[in-house]
Amino acid sequence: MSIKPITDYQQAAKTLRQSDLRQGLYDEGAVLMDGVLVNLHGEKHRARRGLENKVFRRGFFQHYEKEVFPDTLRVTIDGFVSDGGGDLVEFGFRSLMNLTCDFAGIDRPEGTQDETDRLLLLMRTFALGTTLAHSKDDREKVRQQVRDALSAFDKEFLQPSMARRFLLISKCEAEEVVEDELPRDVLTVLLRNEDQIELDDQELVREMAFFVVAGAQTSIHSLVHVMHEIFSWSTDHAGERQKLRSDPMLLQRCVHESARLHPSSPVARRRAECPLTLATDEAVETGELVTIDLLGANRDEKIFGPDAARFNPYRQTDKGSSPYGLSFGLGMHACIGRTLAAGVTPKPDSNPLDHQYGTITLIASALLEHGARPDPAKPPKMDEKTERPNWGYYPVILDTPQS
Repeated sequence: MSIKPITDYQQAAKTLRQSDLRQGLYDEGAVLMDGVLVNLHGEKHRARRGLENKVFRRGFFQHYEKEVFPDTLRVTIDGFVSDGGGDLVEFGFRSLMNLTCDFAGIDRPEGTQDETDRLLLLMRTFALGTTLAHSKDDREKVRQQVRDALSAFDKEFLQPSMARRFLLISKCEAEEVVEDELPRDVLTVLLRNEDQIELDDQELVREMAFFVVAGAQTSIHSLVHVMHEIFSWSTDHAGERQKLRSDPMLLQRCVHESARLHPSSPVARRRAECPLTLATDEAVETGELVTIDLLGANRDEKIFGPDAARFNPYRQTDKGSSPYGLSFGLGMHACIGRTLAAGVTPKPDSNPLDHQYGTITLIASALLEHGARPDPAKPPKMDEKTERPNWGYYPVILDTPQS
């Protein structure tokens, strides 16, 4: 039986929360995705997520947003500004890669441009693996590229990172260093709790590679889309661009609205673990695939109004729905790094001074501060390697400081 894609927002939300539906989006990309957190189900998923959530405990996101990321962003954007602009996609990769490596636990001891370029190349290859279901390339060729990249990543980055952490963990157990001196990252948590989870050596390589690429890839996708929406919207709304530079909460609303319109994957897929009934009242047999149309559900006019398909950062949503729709998922596979990327949805009494805006808003703010605008001589292009509606190249111009 063919199950129609679910486009109703409320039905889609309920489906994402159904515990007898397991992840089904990454079957094609098993070369990278087999055994990683987002692909686990049941007790294995609960155990792994429970451990990795220890990294993202209270205060973690605020610490990274307020203390760590601004320095990383400043270094990256200074080079972008001195060049007078460049490709927004490339800039996004560079500004977010170091952040995701930090919380994943991947060291970059050299701190050189060559080391950064090498890691970027590997990360771009991993990105092909995560989206293999939508790839337009020869998929077996892509799988081999991912295998080679995983092997290089393990040898060049993961093994040295593990060795340093094993040494620190042994010193902590011998009370030579205190617990607070251990790295606060996913790799350290996994290494300290190896006996509590099923995770072989190759699964660990894939888990760390996925953390590095997923943390950056989704945010890069969201960043380029929101900048495109801001460029288009501010052209038609005089005065709003200046307001965006002075009102970070409005800018965050732009990020959330753009994320609603442009989820990183247009669909979610789940596979039935047993016979069940969906929120649509359709019966599903064991093994059947269910598709949730995120793009359609996020534009449901019953939830988001008659202009649901248009970008409107002033949109008011019902209390039971998120301003970014279902783009960060729900249920067991809700995005673990959502708060870091998109921040916290503001309340009427939120204080702008200590509010968590998320890294995408911080990057967008820095770009607008430097007068970011599309390069009229170089039109942007969609990514031709995937069926996903992602930007592959987006040139912008920035104002350079007057000497």
